[in-house]
Amino acid sequence: MAQKGDHLLQRPLYVFDLPEELLSTITLKNQSERTVQEPPPRIPTPGSEPPETPESEDGAPAKATSCNLCGLSFTSVVEQRNHVRSDLHGYNLKQKIKGLKPVGEADFEKLIGELDESISGSESSESDEDDEEEAANKPKESTLSALLKKQAKISNPDFDEFASKKKQRGSGKPPLFWFTSPSLPENMSLGLYRAIFSDAEQEEGEHIVDTLRHKQLPPTQPPKVKSEGGVPLPGANIGPHYFLCMIGGGHFAAMIVALAPKMGKKHTGADERSATVIAHKTFHRYTTRRKQGGSQSANDSAKGAAHSAGSSLRRYNEAALTNEVRELLQSWKTMIDTADLLFIRATGSTNRRTLFGPYEGQVLRNNDPRNRGFPFSTRRATQKELMRAFVELTRVKQSTIDEAALVALNAPQPDSKPETPAPPKSPKPPKLSKEDETAALHTSQITSIIKRSKVPALLNYLKTNDIPPKFAFVPPNYHTPTPLHLAASLNSGPIVAALLTKAGADPTMMNDDARTPFSLAGDRATRDAFRVARSELGESAWDWDKAGVPSALSKADLEKREAREKSEKAAEDKAEAERRKAETERLRKESEAEEAKRREKRVGKGKTLGVLPEKTAADKREEEMRGLTPEARARMERERRARAAEERMRRLQGN
Repeated sequence: MAQKGDHLLQRPLYVFDLPEELLSTITLKNQSERTVQEPPPRIPTPGSEPPETPESEDGAPAKATSCNLCGLSFTSVVEQRNHVRSDLHGYNLKQKIKGLKPVGEADFEKLIGELDESISGSESSESDEDDEEEAANKPKESTLSALLKKQAKISNPDFDEFASKKKQRGSGKPPLFWFTSPSLPENMSLGLYRAIFSDAEQEEGEHIVDTLRHKQLPPTQPPKVKSEGGVPLPGANIGPHYFLCMIGGGHFAAMIVALAPKMGKKHTGADERSATVIAHKTFHRYTTRRKQGGSQSANDSAKGAAHSAGSSLRRYNEAALTNEVRELLQSWKTMIDTADLLFIRATGSTNRRTLFGPYEGQVLRNNDPRNRGFPFSTRRATQKELMRAFVELTRVKQSTIDEAALVALNAPQPDSKPETPAPPKSPKPPKLSKEDETAALHTSQITSIIKRSKVPALLNYLKTNDIPPKFAFVPPNYHTPTPLHLAASLNSGPIVAALLTKAGADPTMMNDDARTPFSLAGDRATRDAFRVARSELGESAWDWDKAGVPSALSKADLEKREAREKSEKAAEDKAEAERRKAETERLRKESEAEEAKRREKRVGKGKTLGVLPEKTAADKREEEMRGLTPEARARMERERRARAAEERMRRLQGN
């Protein structure tokens, strides 16, 4: 059964191209959206009792989550989770353990004074592979531990003076704005990353919806770029755009992406909108010490300069990577200066100096208000990872929360004792019904058979257990919810043909990404299985156009095409074999002729001068290796190449 708003969520929502129906009704979920009858939350002062849970006029708990310890109420579970990770909540827990009264937000701000270093770390952005340089540094002290040390009088007396000079890090704000709309189900919320709004736009609060409406961009044609450089031609209007950059572990990737979507056509003829990459570039240099961690410069700073060939090569590569990155940034200066926002990931002091200098003519600056970190984990710096990060930043998140159940869960029990909080209990998994247990068993068996491509076993299992044609996996699978989706994604053409022609599977069913089984097929053989099934079942069996299946293809036509391609392949292979044979024979004859000329020349020199001709370097190497085993030959060759590399590095250092 279709739910309200399904037509709006058929495809992933893009922040800068939202449907008009959704855009005209969307509202921000925040504290101001509560009803007038609900009393505002009261912030307790030291020595006062925590307020009671807010209630509506009929005495039932209000639709909000709350923290009885700190006396605060929240409109969503996301705000409550962020509060639980905050310094205020952690400090009040310590106060409760000591038997003291909790404090309010205003009093806590006075207590922390000059201290910074948020405990929540909600705005930090670290990669999975760049930790080696940061791991050598000492972990920084959190606000909570620093405050407790200060109260216990065991911290450094000069701490306050030192902390006052440190830059404040992290606002502790949730990384997402959450919105709701009457056009969507009541328990569904839409989330947008806070980072895509400027600092001024984030402070507007209730006007953030108007700002979102003004950010909408109609689809446009991508700007023309130079074929050799991949950058826009002079005078080309590239429109609003982002600059994305990642550097770490010797890998660098940067990209300029236009915010206006690009309109195109799918193979089915339907409209498709995609991102326009205006310019992109990646570099990689060998700069990290394999199996030991950290860059060469970090190791030199900690242990002194090493003098091996590898360390010299890594130092040279670090300098070369810095020059390449800065030259690229300078060539993109116009596009970077006009970018709406700059998303940058640079872990470690060496990488930050590469981007932010200071150096003459630097493009990126630390104090630029457009600077942003990625509010999620990122992997190695590649063009693919940058595009994934851009999609993650600009795709609208969907969250389905049963707020009534949350209110009931967080409502205080009459017999509960706030002084001794009960230990958290792990939630029990919901008990499956008998039908769901049977369906889960069928899911495991069918999945195993499809992965092994056992067509007779699959048909026999479906017939024996009376599995319906529209059977869906339990628990539901996001990407492959049906056996036909799974078979298509695994490129199993025989299974696809059996499910369509003998099991009656429905090719029009879609997964959560609104994709049919045909759209998941990854090779031509699997796609041909769909086309042959369309030919055998007939046009009236299913809505093949809705399923995305191209025109029908009979088995006879398929066999003719395969036979023709096989004969063409055989002819090409034969021609290639003859060409290679002729080329080999020509090279053999030329080699023999050249060897004969060299032999005659050596013999002539010996007769004329009465001395043996001088041996070449290749002849000397051949004599040295004569009689050696293949392993010894390989070892001598590696040593010769290593000496040559060291000699080249010595000459480079001398220059």
